[in-house]
Amino acid sequence: MHSKEQVSYEDYQKTAEWLLSQTKHRPRIAVICGSGLGSLAEDLKDQECFKYSSIPNFPESTVEGHAGQLVFGKLRGTSCVCMQGRFHMYEGYSLSEVTFPVRVFKLLGVKTLIVTNAAGSLTEGYNVGDIMIIKDQINLPGISGYNPLIGPNEDWFGARFLCMSDAYDKGLRSMALELSKKLGYSGFTQEGVYCMVGGPSYETIAEACFLHKMGANVVGMSTAPEVIVAKHCGLKVLGLSLITNEVLKEYDTEKAVNHNDVLRIGRMRAQTLQTFINELVAQIDGTSAENGMG
Repeated sequence: MHSKEQVSYEDYQKTAEWLLSQTKHRPRIAVICGSGLGSLAEDLKDQECFKYSSIPNFPESTVEGHAGQLVFGKLRGTSCVCMQGRFHMYEGYSLSEVTFPVRVFKLLGVKTLIVTNAAGSLTEGYNVGDIMIIKDQINLPGISGYNPLIGPNEDWFGARFLCMSDAYDKGLRSMALELSKKLGYSGFTQEGVYCMVGGPSYETIAEACFLHKMGANVVGMSTAPEVIVAKHCGLKVLGLSLITNEVLKEYDTEKAVNHNDVLRIGRMRAQTLQTFINELVAQIDGTSAENGMG
């Protein structure tokens, strides 16, 4: 699966130029759809779809629940691009490949990245079906040396050393919290910390207890690398986790986590998340226009 560890600026540019030559859309917002959440792209009007396999330099998604295509279109009048399926370390991809689309989005003219994922709850009061607005992240692979910015710095995108204390845009988070109240979603909307682990195995009970003590509210197998690269190249980031399972922290239980349950909850709550993202996109674009970023 590994193609190459390092990707050059020319590789990103070639992919972006190919896409710009194939579609009339000029997206301002990109959405990465997590496991079972690919239907988020279905609301796009005037769609143009490209299979990952047909896009120069693009990796291919191999996980069930990930369709593996890039969908361009308009959401509430705003030009967007959606990734139906992302790439993961556990598929055997290098982090350069996992994060490749984010830099392509930057070259397409995208200003804001909305990243979604399916996650397991580590926290009392976080229920299956809840939506968590990501306030911050713990990147366990990054802490142990797997960071997408390792290697020569691509100066065109950003500086060598990156501040991550404001990884998830405060303004976008406030907007999402306000919107959840307006839509009547407050009863199942949380705000908390997402922890990334490498996967594909789910956490042991000891690991789950450790992650919770570290300050993680939910755990998943993605997102952190894309957010680092998005931040590095100056994109604003909003993250949303759909709680699809409870992570076990007790030994005397017969429960077990499985991927089919994760996909089932994803489908069950997908329409709600779609409505949420539609409204967010309209609001983000309206705010950008007011700020003279049109």
